[in-house]
Amino acid sequence: MDADEVITLPGGPVRPVDLSHPLGPTPSEPAPPHIARTSHADGAELWDHWYGIPAGALPLGAGFAGEVVTASTHAGTHVDAPWHYAATAEGAPAWTVDEVPLSWFIGPLVILDVTDLATGELVTPPLIDTRLAALDHRLAPGDVVAFRTGADRLWGREEFWEHGAGLGRDAVLHLVDAGVRLIGTDAWSLDRPYPRIGEEWRGTRDPERLWPAHFAGADRRYCQVEKLTRLDEVPPTGATIVCLPIKVAAGSGAWVRATALVPA
Repeated sequence: MDADEVITLPGGPVRPVDLSHPLGPTPSEPAPPHIARTSHADGAELWDHWYGIPAGALPLGAGFAGEVVTASTHAGTHVDAPWHYAATAEGAPAWTVDEVPLSWFIGPLVILDVTDLATGELVTPPLIDTRLAALDHRLAPGDVVAFRTGADRLWGREEFWEHGAGLGRDAVLHLVDAGVRLIGTDAWSLDRPYPRIGEEWRGTRDPERLWPAHFAGADRRYCQVEKLTRLDEVPPTGATIVCLPIKVAAGSGAWVRATALVPA
């Protein structure tokens, strides 16, 4: 199937839009993934080593290609589970990524454009309500809200993780209280950029400024999907997002192939 080719589902035709970055080495990751590749010739040598089957006996004269990936579960486009934020959430043990209900990762997608905000600017509840009103949309339980900061245009460059507006504690709780369980961003983090937070700490020593969006997850269960892309190619409302994370045992997060299904 060609990229973004229209497919027909029981509910009607949709155009899938890939919202994910590839998982692989990139200057945009402070701890970039590493991929060790096995060629078809390597695969043939493996069968010879294990079973004494020569390459010439294989149907194509070659074996199977493969990869061994070494990567943080928070590299590339990924989901953060409640366990990532704290050991407890809402007074109980926080869920790991394999414990979060799958229903949290599928839902109506609402994209809020905050590209007009400066890097490091805080997204507030009133701003969220204003942007929702402009879309004539009222949040409903199960909605997935993603913020388009424009940071994804820097993917592939070292400065990617230094850009984008971010949410604070009040904004996260405002969305969760409305029934939103998955919040997304095209930036490196749902919080404001890490370098900005570190720089402010040296000047203010204010604990409340330290990753308030993440730590809000200790009070209310929610997940976030970070490092999305192509949000500008999806309508603000009307699409469905599917972003099922890899089932990493007891994982604090997992890689995801986030996809928007846009009615065609």
